[in-house]
Amino acid sequence: MRIRLLGTGTPKPSLKRMCSGHLVEIGNDVILLDHGFGAHHRLLEAGIPATRVSHMFFTHLHFDHFGDYARLVLTRWDQGGGLLPELKVYGPAPLLELSDRLFGANGVYDPDLVARTSHGASLCLYEARGGTLPRLRPKPAITELKSGDMVRERDWTLETAMVSHFQPYLMSYGFRLETSEGSFVYSGDSGPSDAMLRLAKDCDVLLHMCHYVAGTKYNADFGGSCMSHMDLAELAQQANVGTLVLTHMTDQFDGPAVRERVISDMTKVYTGNLMFGEDLMVVPIKMPALEKPL
Repeated sequence: MRIRLLGTGTPKPSLKRMCSGHLVEIGNDVILLDHGFGAHHRLLEAGIPATRVSHMFFTHLHFDHFGDYARLVLTRWDQGGGLLPELKVYGPAPLLELSDRLFGANGVYDPDLVARTSHGASLCLYEARGGTLPRLRPKPAITELKSGDMVRERDWTLETAMVSHFQPYLMSYGFRLETSEGSFVYSGDSGPSDAMLRLAKDCDVLLHMCHYVAGTKYNADFGGSCMSHMDLAELAQQANVGTLVLTHMTDQFDGPAVRERVISDMTKVYTGNLMFGEDLMVVPIKMPALEKPL
């Protein structure tokens, strides 16, 4: 299992941190967990074309986790030459409705799709890429998830649990991936949550939203839907997490000496391995032994 972070930022535009999106490779499966604005660019920088992606999971449907979905589907479809199985897409309702509004008849991309499945210039390119006419529209294989659902593939399973974010307006899930190599848990966006504590129990790697420095929340709703660094340290310690990776960080964390203060605070509570996530970072499922300096 190879874990790479594609976007570790927030809805606020940034050249340093793209919106949320992460990449997991397990055997022949290439799995994306969220795909917000800019995550697709990072996917290309990681050397992974859209045509290699087999599974797409959304924790929730905020634009910073969903914004590059259309780019992924359309690029994969256009470059695949009709030779690829449909993309497997999972997430909370109303994922089916939103996908239809994007790719269905009279959807956002309907004029484009009509042109690309009708005009001779597009059809000859399709055939040159290996396709056989008629050219069909993209139709991702969508499964709407509920809390507690399990997705099982040959080399891995994924468990879903509802976490604390923007309910009742949006359903928000955390995911736990289990493989023969270890366990990887991704919070999506969540504030303090008993469900996340259960989901993350004894996992090898927890990738979790760390949205703000403790003591700077705006109100109770903010604190209940987004995680502070100290809430996260307590969660990781209680769950006995092997490695904790911070993501979905605001530029508050980039202030002078803030990161050092955060690490100092968190390591007084959490005794495992602590990593600040960065775009394109590779996260080991098992931490290597400390080498001697050369």
